[in-house]
Amino acid sequence: MEVLSRAVKIQLPNYLKALPVPSTFGGFTKLSSNEWVQLVPFVVTTSVVVYLVVSAFLPSSSKPPKKPDEDWVNKTILKDKEKVADIIEIEDLGDKTVYCRCWKSKKFPLCDGSHNQHNKETGDNVGPLVLKRATTSS
Repeated sequence: MEVLSRAVKIQLPNYLKALPVPSTFGGFTKLSSNEWVQLVPFVVTTSVVVYLVVSAFLPSSSKPPKKPDEDWVNKTILKDKEKVADIIEIEDLGDKTVYCRCWKSKKFPLCDGSHNQHNKETGDNVGPLVLKRATTSS
């Protein structure tokens, strides 16, 4: 603890007093190259501290939060689950089974034709996934 106390009370004030900081902005133009080199550690350290403090208080602006009504494809189906996945046994499929890909079907995961209205309203071209049992020739 004594080392920290000495650094804060004695060494840091002495370091700051020795910095060649001019009293006016015009004084920066009169600094020699050696004086600029003396200022570099102070300027870098101060810049990093300011950046860290400011970034801690500002929200991340990389991506705005998604709004469900605008950005999500699935707006209503099983929203309490982290991921919607349905497992269908192949043996349970009939000769033809149609699955929804637009997320608007009231019979999800099966298709009820809701994509037709969606396509008319939006100009989209989404359609269902159709699984059809292959016919075997005798």
